[in-house]
Amino acid sequence: MQCHVTRLRAVALVVLLLLSSLAAPAAGRDRFKLRERYPQEKVEKVLLPCGQWHPWPTCSDRKDWENLPASVRKDLIANGEQYLRYEWPDLPATLFLGFAREGNRSRYEREHFARRYALTSLLIAECVEGKGRFLDDITNGIWAICEESFWGVPAHVGAQKAGSGLPDPAEPVVDLFAAETGESLAWTLYLIGEQLDGVSPMICKRIRHEMDRRILTPCFERDDFGWMGFRGGRVNNWNPWCNASWLTCVLLAESDGPRRTVSVAKIVRSLDHFLDAYADDGGCDEGPGYWSRAGASLLDCLELLHGATNGEIDVYDRPLIQEIGRYIYRVHIAGDWFVNFADASARAHPPAELVWRYGKRIGDDRLAGFGAYLHHRQGGGSVAKGGYTVGRYLPEILHLAAIEAAPTAAPLPRDVWLDGIQVMVARCQEGTAEGFFLAAKGGHNAESHNHNDVGNFIAYADGRPILIDIGVETYSRRTFSSQRYEIWTMQSAWHNLPTIGGVMQNPGRQFVAGDVHYEADDDHAQLRLDIAKAYPAQANLRSWVRTIRLDRGKGISIREEYALDKPVQEIALSLVTPCRVTDQGVGRLRLETLDEPAVVTRVIYDGSRLDAKLETVPVEDGHLRSVWPEQLTRIVLRAENPAMQDTWTVRIERAQDK
Repeated sequence: MQCHVTRLRAVALVVLLLLSSLAAPAAGRDRFKLRERYPQEKVEKVLLPCGQWHPWPTCSDRKDWENLPASVRKDLIANGEQYLRYEWPDLPATLFLGFAREGNRSRYEREHFARRYALTSLLIAECVEGKGRFLDDITNGIWAICEESFWGVPAHVGAQKAGSGLPDPAEPVVDLFAAETGESLAWTLYLIGEQLDGVSPMICKRIRHEMDRRILTPCFERDDFGWMGFRGGRVNNWNPWCNASWLTCVLLAESDGPRRTVSVAKIVRSLDHFLDAYADDGGCDEGPGYWSRAGASLLDCLELLHGATNGEIDVYDRPLIQEIGRYIYRVHIAGDWFVNFADASARAHPPAELVWRYGKRIGDDRLAGFGAYLHHRQGGGSVAKGGYTVGRYLPEILHLAAIEAAPTAAPLPRDVWLDGIQVMVARCQEGTAEGFFLAAKGGHNAESHNHNDVGNFIAYADGRPILIDIGVETYSRRTFSSQRYEIWTMQSAWHNLPTIGGVMQNPGRQFVAGDVHYEADDDHAQLRLDIAKAYPAQANLRSWVRTIRLDRGKGISIREEYALDKPVQEIALSLVTPCRVTDQGVGRLRLETLDEPAVVTRVIYDGSRLDAKLETVPVEDGHLRSVWPEQLTRIVLRAENPAMQDTWTVRIERAQDK
């Protein structure tokens, strides 16, 4: 077995600097450590030997595959048939270099992921049909992927000593997608290894060789991949995401028994760093879109450990594990809309089967019901779309009947306060999207996937967005570089926040909310906080106390109490909306949603002290365009030569006209 003992220099990668904070949130006393409950000697005792773990039916287990509903079998076979005689996309060096040269990551990734979607579709079709019709195309896909110089993507190759550019085959770097490629090939070995040997014994041998040199050995020998957490710093979704893929490779393809045990124990230790980054509330500061690869990938890991030890590794009763799961329904607004602070999109599609299974594991009927709700909303009985992640596609297919029959409900809790990440969620009434919805945040400006947004809020009415957090554009080289905060969507002026004398909030852990107070009762819910420390000294702020309040059945108010150290020429309050905005005279703006039936609200402000200016911005980026209409409007409420100390209130209410 070839060993790769090269070490990555202790370089703080820009991507990790931008996406993580050095300070973990305060944890409660009732915290547990996976490594303490399951040290290496315990893992050695409970871990099933390689070959004895049988989590899913293989292709040879015909009964289970043939018992799938006829319509599902038909769809899955048809999904594979579209890739018969498939021309596998080329991945030339110049395409890989597009990121280093131009900052474009999409062109290479499109072809990279097309290969993996095709392989998964062919693999599942062969398992369903079981006649060998798809084996040659699967072989071509395996061979093409095994011949790639790097299983990851260009945006991540900068972790190698040679830096960005082309990958160095002598230094395998394990990023998200190298790990996932290994996982997909591990499942391929498990599901159809016997059939592939009938084509040629070199196929499985090649898979094992490539998996060992690219995944198993580097992860076994090195502890300096940032996502592992062994060198300090706060990890994010990369930790459970990579660990889940690595763990799959270890469990299904590591034939060396002692090394298999050591690797699993190392993964257990690494997962502790992810759990340490969470406060007791289980809140994901990366946002609900990233929960699918943060908390949900944690579940992937726990399910693998639970299954490969016959249930001996089981932490589903631990409060933190349960709260991490519940986060996803607590930040649900209505339909596909979710609370989307940071880089998260306002529209999210959490993995429905996994949400349902998480709820079943922790005994939370609300979470399980939410998973069933998502399943039906995302297409119900159709599983043909699938994905390239085989480990998630298998339970989606094989648990289909159970989730189809499961009780369905979106919990829509009335009040949520996640004190660790300082996020408030409130609606007028439990269980319904009717009426006003409000979410607000405190926190600091060094969160994972951070935007400069301390004190930001969003408002919805009848499940429709009124005042929004725009989210993030399609990832590019700038997104995770020193130029990150040159991107307009990252700046506080493009959030629902004040700009003081032209000065916006700054990034960094020291730019933080102060004096944070949350309260809620049957009449109202509110978050009160001082956001002055989120701004640099040039803003000349002594204090800026913002009170964000929902009065149930009435409306939303934002009260600003500020004090300056020095005069400024202008203070501007930004409010960003996807609605059609009409100026109705001094102190009144009419907001109308673009869909039917339209929801009409109004923004009320003190026209004697604030002037309203409307600025439109076209939505041209493809990622943002999938969420928002062709243009957004920024309402700027401006005070020229404002008083050194003052109090303003902005209200959002129902409009009387339709």
